[in-house]
Amino acid sequence: MASPAINRVRTAPFEDQKPGTSGLRKPVSIFLQPNYLENFVQSIFDSMEQRQGETLVLGGDGRYHNRAAIQIILRLAAANGFARVLVGRGGILSTPAASCVIRKRQACGGIILSASHNPGGPHGDFGVKFNAANGGPAPERITEAIYGLTRRIERYLTVDTNDVDIDRLGTIELGSTVIEIFDPVAEYAALMESLFDFDRISRLLSRPDFRARFDAMHAVTGPYAHDILERRLGAPEGTVVNGAPLTDFGGLHPDPNLANARQLVETMRDPDAPDFGAASDGDGDRHMILGPNFFVNPSDSLAVMAANARAIPGYAAGLAGIARSMPTSRAADRVASSSGIPCFETPTGWKYFGNLLDAGCVSLCGEESFGAGSNHIREKDGLWAVLFWLNMLAVSNQSVQQLVKSHWRHYGRHYFSRHDYEGLEIDGAQALIQSLRYALPRFCGRVFAGRTVTQCDDFSYRDPIDHITSEHQGIRLVFSDDARIVYRLSGTGTQGATLRIYLERFERDPAQHDLPVRDALAELSVAAGVIAQLTPRTGREGPSLIT
Repeated sequence: MASPAINRVRTAPFEDQKPGTSGLRKPVSIFLQPNYLENFVQSIFDSMEQRQGETLVLGGDGRYHNRAAIQIILRLAAANGFARVLVGRGGILSTPAASCVIRKRQACGGIILSASHNPGGPHGDFGVKFNAANGGPAPERITEAIYGLTRRIERYLTVDTNDVDIDRLGTIELGSTVIEIFDPVAEYAALMESLFDFDRISRLLSRPDFRARFDAMHAVTGPYAHDILERRLGAPEGTVVNGAPLTDFGGLHPDPNLANARQLVETMRDPDAPDFGAASDGDGDRHMILGPNFFVNPSDSLAVMAANARAIPGYAAGLAGIARSMPTSRAADRVASSSGIPCFETPTGWKYFGNLLDAGCVSLCGEESFGAGSNHIREKDGLWAVLFWLNMLAVSNQSVQQLVKSHWRHYGRHYFSRHDYEGLEIDGAQALIQSLRYALPRFCGRVFAGRTVTQCDDFSYRDPIDHITSEHQGIRLVFSDDARIVYRLSGTGTQGATLRIYLERFERDPAQHDLPVRDALAELSVAAGVIAQLTPRTGREGPSLIT
């Protein structure tokens, strides 16, 4: 067909388009402003060294505005000279699947439309994230370049054309650009089959004495879980619940934690609970693992996977190393030390793992915020983690609880919890962190909760690969018994500021491994409040959420 005319549309900058930890996230109402999405996407394209004749991957988690945004981006992509745009059928593409496709198809990058675990619907949130050619989130140098371009943009390029049918597999020509609508599940599922022992997992799932439950929370993972767990692995129909992606996630908050995955949590507390429970989030990159009346802390999940990696076909040769975000508990560090491999401590944000993975320094990485992944892609991966756990259970012939407690007996237990203070006034939250930063020199040697502060700093990370330094990544206080308190502001919220406080203490004695987490960390929790003057500064008597 004849190429449609390229239109140069005059525009003006928006001042609030600075990408956060995982792209640009804002309320839907912000993205519905004329030119708002166009400005940001054009700035992504303008930041790319080469886009003419390249392949771009595009999709999202199905939340409200996903389909309309895809049509807008297709027009911009055609006007900007991309040779091919790969779109998940129906606009659906999980974040880990997007990374998989970018890498397999050798695309120059991908645009993922998601606000991850944030609520959806017309009054919820929307997001845009750019992933680079390695399949991972764009590094800071790229996101800073994109932000700089948004601040001086004067025009964007688009074409006038009818909407593309994104529900039918096949190719469509949009001028000189080929739009390929592809199965969003197939390539990702094939990658999973290459990593895990599907025969062994299938035998586990078909056992009459074993039941599993996966809650997709009406988010993007539903089609993937139905295909992999129920069709390929033969889990009984109904193993996957809330499996249809909905624009408002069915009113659910698609964040797989004890507070928001309430339906699954209650099921796993029932006297007749399934043997294995799991959930994933809005864009499919997070996971929560449960046994009957037993919650696996995400930091423990990473450590247990690391300790058992050789039992998994894709990791049978052993791990090159492990990486974790700084606030994540140091349980994985003990596994790395025991295995004689390095463990890297990075800032929060999956983009910091990319260089380590690309350089072959690490094979496994994770964050306390329910995310883990490996060198199979360059994103955290919720369903991959679920399959990893099922493979471990099939090999060990243990329950979830038995596997974790066996790990604690061998390595010791890291009691860990995160306290979120959500919706704080932004200036006040920043002032709180700044006051802690100024007070750091006075903390060392002081005693809180019967513990002496032996180390305190504002975490700074120098990337060992590109040697770029990232500063002000969180306030750390380490005590004489190796307990920790960490304070940092989250970069994923869209309403006010979220202060996160991380509490951790190590317990070697197996007789002390069954304490309630809140009791085990009670003294540290009180100390964290006193040190930061939380109530006077925030007006809050306690956190909004504890995970």
